Amino acid sequence: MNDNTGFKSILHSFALLLGLILLGFFVYKGMKTFSDKDRVVTVKGLAEMNMMANAATITLDFSFSGDDLQALMKQTETKKSAILDYLTSNGFAPDEITTNNLDVTDRQRYYENQWMDGKTVQVKIDRYTVFQSLAVQSKDVQNTENRTSRIKLDLVSKDLTCNIYTNYIFPELNDIKPQLIAESTKNARIAGEQFANDSQAKLGKIKTASQGQITIAGRYYYGEESSDIPKEPYIQKARVVSTIVFFLE
Repeated sequence: MNDNTGFKSILHSFALLLGLILLGFFVYKGMKTFSDKDRVVTVKGLAEMNMMANAATITLDFSFSGDDLQALMKQTETKKSAILDYLTSNGFAPDEITTNNLDVTDRQRYYENQWMDGKTVQVKIDRYTVFQSLAVQSKDVQNTENRTSRIKLDLVSKDLTCNIYTNYIFPELNDIKPQLIAESTKNARIAGEQFANDSQAKLGKIKTASQGQITIAGRYYYGEESSDIPKEPYIQKARVVSTIVFFLE
């Protein structure tokens, strides 16, 4: 009877000891897990990518003003025909040239008040202004600027002066966004691994990630400054900086 009581006492003591050991183990693991959650590193990943324009347009416009609308229409048509003849004779196909509709402004009066020499005087103005524009599609994107300069000089020499400017069409930002974000995340991980190695730790999973705003920089686009703004008008640079927080193990 006493032997049985002693055995039960030993068994209860062993069970209590085992319970205390397990409790201590789980407390240790919990404390370690809680501590590991506080061990993080915040890094930034930069990614930049050049985007080449996939199309370009050369726009030519001019206007005439006066009081005789019919005469202005005739002048406009004559100049437009001469410019079209020049363009087609210099290698532009008719389907590459778009002629926009005439824009006629009618002020419905011939005089307006202006302040001159300390008093208000009536000054004669032209009643009508006729505006005409043409757009030329340029397939050779990289040589569009050179072609535009040549057109401008040639038209001046032919007394066909116009306002001439170029416009470039770039790929949609969504087309390169996945690649840009992947690159910034990759660069952030490289920076995080370097920090982890210096701290004699191992880089863990991502805790939080924040994608910065994608900015565009180029000759004809004024976004945030980039490290290297392209000088070519047919190239734009997309840039993003992502902020990522990694666990350290």
